[in-house]
Amino acid sequence: MEVAPAKLKRNNPLSSQPQMSQSDFARISSRIENQCGIILQDHKRTMVQTRILDRVSALGLNDFGEYLDYLDEFDRDPEQEEFCNALTTNLTSFFRENHHFEHFNKEVEEVQRTGTDRLRIWSAGCSTGEEPYSIAMSLLRMGTNDYVQNTKVLATDIDSKVLQVARSATYDREDLSQFPTEMTGPAVRCDATKLEFVPKIRELISFKRLNLLEPWPMNGPFDFIFCRNVMIYFSAETKAHLISDFAKILRPGGILYLGHSETILGEHPMLVGEGNTIYRRVHYG
Repeated sequence: MEVAPAKLKRNNPLSSQPQMSQSDFARISSRIENQCGIILQDHKRTMVQTRILDRVSALGLNDFGEYLDYLDEFDRDPEQEEFCNALTTNLTSFFRENHHFEHFNKEVEEVQRTGTDRLRIWSAGCSTGEEPYSIAMSLLRMGTNDYVQNTKVLATDIDSKVLQVARSATYDREDLSQFPTEMTGPAVRCDATKLEFVPKIRELISFKRLNLLEPWPMNGPFDFIFCRNVMIYFSAETKAHLISDFAKILRPGGILYLGHSETILGEHPMLVGEGNTIYRRVHYG
């Protein structure tokens, strides 16, 4: 299919804002679910209208229907990515749900004792980067690289704009309040308003754009997977498929961390719970 220009710019001033119809909302909801797995509830209509109106304006189009027709026609246009970016939610912080990091620290200490020379960690749905940087700080604090030279953290998200923030490794200085006190000096450089992670932290992490609903380019196995507060936006069926895929790419004994409201319902043949939204890959299945 022909690829359209990234921006149409019809010089339409949009003097009066178009309103999103129920049909528009249904088309948007269907598209974002098919494209990204996100379920939009009806109470999100105002948020959706505001965010998609920005895209309608950016392309110089007349209304929501015209914008959706554009997406339907030009399926390889960069606007497809902008559409996903507009409707993803990015709420995160450093060391969020700290009980996961306490568990992670103990598990990494066990890995250190085995003498392994390889450690792989995946932050799936990393948003603006606070989670993978928290993981990297935990590893630095434990001196993991003194034991495991081949340590890598993969951080992925569907939203290309939040990945730009994550790659910059630069945050507000006030975020220091979320750090363990002993990590402030070794992990970051600060000025009056900003903090920036030092190279030793940054070099542990690789940031990649990835849609979890599309084929994954990596084979694993991973020792730890963090996928927290991502699947709350997915259908039960999509969530079940993803959890099974995560289990398959974990090494036996590896750990999956989910968000506080993402408990696995019922038994899973490859995972066993061992704490609040913490699951271990069994050695069979």
